[in-house]
Amino acid sequence: MGGAHVLDPYHPGGSVLHRLPAQCKIVATFGYVVCVVLTPITAGWAFGAHLAVVGGLCALARLPPGLVLRRLAVELPFVAFAVALPFVVPGERTEVLGVALSRPGLEQAFGLVARATLGLMTVIVLAATTPARELLVGLERLRMPPVIVAVASFMIRYAGIVIDQMGRMSVARRSRAHEPRSLLATRALAASLGTLFIRSYERGERVHLAMLARGYTGALPGALPGPAPRRAQWGAALCLVILGAAIAVLGRRLDLGAPA
Repeated sequence: MGGAHVLDPYHPGGSVLHRLPAQCKIVATFGYVVCVVLTPITAGWAFGAHLAVVGGLCALARLPPGLVLRRLAVELPFVAFAVALPFVVPGERTEVLGVALSRPGLEQAFGLVARATLGLMTVIVLAATTPARELLVGLERLRMPPVIVAVASFMIRYAGIVIDQMGRMSVARRSRAHEPRSLLATRALAASLGTLFIRSYERGERVHLAMLARGYTGALPGALPGPAPRRAQWGAALCLVILGAAIAVLGRRLDLGAPA
């Protein structure tokens, strides 16, 4: 398990969301993200309501705003793509600050950013309130195929090990007076990455052979520990999905009833 913490974004706490079983949170997260995606992009107030709900979840989980904002940085490539849409999407043009932009492009850019941000915030709440091991418990209890659970478990364990190995290789380069200050250093970096790939592949082969020698058949032996959720806990998860569905349905109905 060395290095597993690298891929575990869990934020310790004692909130209600932290105590909720992982399978309930996984179902609620998936259901709410689907509701966000089904919300029409022309219903701006509905996305505001979704933001209020997800912001309330962040507050309920007692997540620092800085933590949420730092993790939202992963969507910056989507934001960059959305910024280009008003310039390239054909359709009716409108002026914004003296620049002619596509109205359909603006709507699509808003929908992309809003959905990506709300979906990512919902997943951030799930990841920050649930340790990686409990997520595996939840997936297993939701009858996820054992091979998927096993692959996710190995990824969490060995990706951290690979990152630690990369750090040790970086220290070794610096101890040999290697200071990358120009493009010529990319050759040494490429050689290091190739060596890292070979070592990781060989480590994976050795681990797989050791597992086969111990009777591994493609699934992790035994059930992962974890408490069974109560009806009230499932009800709390269902309430979140119902709330998201109500916002999406109301937004769609008002959107269809709006004059063209």
